[in-house]
Amino acid sequence: MRFRHPDGSTVHLAYCTNVHPAETLDGVVAQLRDHCEPVRRRLGRDRLGIGLWLARDAARTLDTDPSALRALRAELDRHGLEVVTLNGFPYQGFGAEEVKYRVYQPDWADPARLEHTTALARILAGLLPDDVGEGSISTLPLAWRTAYDDTRAGQSRAALLTLAERLDALQELTGRSIRVGLEPEPGCVVETTHDAIAPLNAIGHERVGICVDTCHLATSFEDPHTALDALTTAGVPIVKSQLSAALHAGQPHLPEVREALAAFDEPRFLHQTRTVTAAGLRGTDDLGTALGGDVLPDSAPWRAHFHVPLHAAPAEPLTSTLPVLKTTLTRLVGGPRPLTRHLEVETYTWQALPTELRPRDRGRLADGIAAELALARDLLTDLGLKELP
Repeated sequence: MRFRHPDGSTVHLAYCTNVHPAETLDGVVAQLRDHCEPVRRRLGRDRLGIGLWLARDAARTLDTDPSALRALRAELDRHGLEVVTLNGFPYQGFGAEEVKYRVYQPDWADPARLEHTTALARILAGLLPDDVGEGSISTLPLAWRTAYDDTRAGQSRAALLTLAERLDALQELTGRSIRVGLEPEPGCVVETTHDAIAPLNAIGHERVGICVDTCHLATSFEDPHTALDALTTAGVPIVKSQLSAALHAGQPHLPEVREALAAFDEPRFLHQTRTVTAAGLRGTDDLGTALGGDVLPDSAPWRAHFHVPLHAAPAEPLTSTLPVLKTTLTRLVGGPRPLTRHLEVETYTWQALPTELRPRDRGRLADGIAAELALARDLLTDLGLKELP
């Protein structure tokens, strides 16, 4: 979906296809038919933006076989879809029964991450619509925090500098500008937007910036105004933003609140949980750990890294951090010029919701994704952006 900002520029809105992951190119093509086109039709659009997630095997096929890339672009056109952004965070296995810590491998100290992201950039340059000159890729925030030392930090910095050089060369070759954004996430080396500033300034290249995920921002109790002001002051490019909402529990000491939270403690994904104390931010790596004892203080609200549907907050006594998303979005695109032009709804946890909240079939899932996009669309038009055909 495209929107005209009051400054005349185009802002793109997509939804991320990691919600129905596929490891192979055939699986990606099936996604377009079975999921993405139905969402587009529900929204009554002739064209819908999607943020593709391409696993390692699918990316290798597209990067090494020009005919496969041409065929994918033709399939996108046939289904009324366009791609200006990729989710380059998960490498493979995102549809596995247990993902948890595996999603952080390989990290930026591993050469495989550089090669994969370079391949994604080449693919995206070939998928961009003819009238779009810039694409974006989100990626993991360097690494999970454990076992990350000065040596690995140096390797990560060198890899990102090499990536920036390759992106420069790609633009010279194709005329397409591809930028990559580190996506701060709780528990990682770069956990918050503040944590991103120093390593990104050390790289000092406009093609490597930040992806602001509003679920992650809220989980770490970051104030959107403070975070975005700091990024702007530091000159850190906001490559893209993922529009998402975290799980919020206002009174985690109450038995009924803990019972409600326990329904979201599922085995597939990691749900880092945070609270704010007088001593600062405290947290656990997973929701189950927080619920399992006295590890996390419960005198103040908890937030868990669980991407809940934007349009459907959990039932009381829980809620979502949708207000954080709204505030962040206002700062990102509600001013005289947008701070980013690539927005992506990313609720990949539809099938990890408590059983009674999960969509029972493809049609219900398409209904839910369309409702999320409709909410995001309405937020944008309320900010003065005009939806384009």
